[in-house]
Amino acid sequence: MEDNAALLVIVDGANVVGSVPDGWWRDRRGAAERLRDQLAARGLPGHDGPVEVVLVVEGAARGVASVPGVRVESAPGSGDDHMVDLVARSPGRRLVVTADRELRRRVTELGAEVTGPRAVRD
Repeated sequence: MEDNAALLVIVDGANVVGSVPDGWWRDRRGAAERLRDQLAARGLPGHDGPVEVVLVVEGAARGVASVPGVRVESAPGSGDDHMVDLVARSPGRRLVVTADRELRRRVTELGAEVTGPRAVRD
């Protein structure tokens, strides 16, 4: 892998949104849009190299549009399964942002790195 290759950052939208009790459950789609906009503005704080950010949404948050800097993917079923599939078919360095223990186990078995929601939240 080249040193200048972008780091693929896969964000578990439901898990990261749910990490802050700010009323997100009243408007899941709006909460996902706010996270998307925050990711577009900030990228991955503390990482100087290029990043490709993919926000995975599911359930009531499906249909959130992509914006420059953040590709949004609506999981057709389980968001966790979709993220594992993204990791499995993406070569290079991958970082999954989630606190979900089972998802962390599944993606690290495929060679991805993991970090918690604080990496991308205020």
